[in-house]
Amino acid sequence: MDKQLEAQVREWIDDDPDDETRAELVAALTTHNEELLRSWFAGFLEFGTAGLRGPMGPGPSQMNRAVVGRTALGLASYMKARGLSSIAIGYDARHRSYRFALDTAELMAGAGITAHLMPRTLPTPVLAFAVNHLKVDAGVMVTASHNPPADNGYKVYLGGTVDGITYRGSQIIAPADSEIAHEIATITSLMSAPRLDQWQTIDESVIEAYRAATLCLASSGQKSLRTVHTALHGVGTETFMKVVTSAGFTETISVLEQADPDPDFPTVAFPNPEERGAIDLAIALAIREEADLVIANDPDADRCGAAFFDNQLGQWRMFTGDEVGAILGEMTAREGRSGEHFANSIVSSSLLGKIADHHLIPFKETLTGFKWITKVSGLSYGYEEALGYCVDPATVNDKDGISAGLKMMEIGEQLKSQGKTFNDLLDELALRHGLHLTDQISLRVSDLSLISTKMKSLRAVPPQEIGGERVTSFEDLALGTHLPPTDGLRFETARSRVIIRPSGTEPKLKCYLEVVIPVSGDDLATARKVAQQEITSLRATTLKLIGD
Repeated sequence: MDKQLEAQVREWIDDDPDDETRAELVAALTTHNEELLRSWFAGFLEFGTAGLRGPMGPGPSQMNRAVVGRTALGLASYMKARGLSSIAIGYDARHRSYRFALDTAELMAGAGITAHLMPRTLPTPVLAFAVNHLKVDAGVMVTASHNPPADNGYKVYLGGTVDGITYRGSQIIAPADSEIAHEIATITSLMSAPRLDQWQTIDESVIEAYRAATLCLASSGQKSLRTVHTALHGVGTETFMKVVTSAGFTETISVLEQADPDPDFPTVAFPNPEERGAIDLAIALAIREEADLVIANDPDADRCGAAFFDNQLGQWRMFTGDEVGAILGEMTAREGRSGEHFANSIVSSSLLGKIADHHLIPFKETLTGFKWITKVSGLSYGYEEALGYCVDPATVNDKDGISAGLKMMEIGEQLKSQGKTFNDLLDELALRHGLHLTDQISLRVSDLSLISTKMKSLRAVPPQEIGGERVTSFEDLALGTHLPPTDGLRFETARSRVIIRPSGTEPKLKCYLEVVIPVSGDDLATARKVAQQEITSLRATTLKLIGD
């Protein structure tokens, strides 16, 4: 075995506080499994604007107590250098989430940081709310959101204004990510760092305050809307059900097989409402119960999927993320929040910008991720197509699947009382702004180098035609012409748009497609047919382009 690798492994073993991961490393050393050890020691798990996220296991390249502990110490150093002295820590129900959160609390307390730890597993939006409500300087949420069961993650928030950037309880952006990563890299010993059990347990009143603030989005009185909710084995059920029943939605039914937290997510292949089949149990229950709406949260409840009976198709279907984004945007605009900004990410539909313009509301386009959307000054509503919605930035300056679900139920109730459906609202938007149809391609890879190779190839020889139409505009987003630089490419034709970018959290190459078809008179049927034909052609062309 390579002596340098062996020495590195032994040094890590001596500084690993976890009996289980130490034993795995010792076993690999004993059996001289150099290939496995090299995979575990392929560099420190990258800390970026999404914090940490990856599979759990031993060594610096995976999520474990040693990696989380060093990250906590690096974050503490970053905070102390800026006079930041307090932090709130939350955790979901994934394997080891509580242990990672407890390690963070102990190490923060040992570093002289006042640490507040959530009393139990709770949704990510509650942690984001607590950062502002408690007026702390930072926040950490231990979660891997909708990733597979083997993964976990570590999401970092900042409270006020740090290095000239106003965070107000939102996720970190550059340069904070690289500066925290630098501090993590300077940590040479975890075992010698002081730990204290002097952290504070966050009081239930904070959680009650979150629910009370969210309830302000609802109208008063009893509601007739019948809704099915699934938490997909995550932590959303208790908070969601308490909020919506208090709002008068007493006809809300949980998918019992998925209501309780279970880190193995036994009924779904992927615990993500976007994935095919993830909400099949919820739709089946909705059919049996003759429900009006399905609301699905991901495991940490910061995302919101929704499904309804599409009377044009004669069957239940999920809304796309862009459809929910447009519905929430239109109804928020009708509430009269003029003068405040709407925002969505570049990979989301162009429809929200047109809705904002119609209602005389300023609009901003941002890079992908809520870390960017929530930095828009005066934000009143923002979304991204990956089922992330911020409907109440004053309460939670991040995506929030609880408040978004409540808002969709309020809209459903309003439409039902008027004898209308979600189809009617979507048709109204199409008649006003044209029919917007979006689609997405996700190419999962086992070798990340394939993604960089493909992006390099597309930059070198960009296509001249996509979906049978001439490319009229090509933008390399890495050049940062009107937004901060990011690894992505945007192609536009007269009636379509394609954005290709690597995923920020998973080993995927992602493509975002949109076609916009003008509606002649009120002939929506023809527009739908044309849009479907064009998006199908666009999808086929894009698949060839990325070599799938």
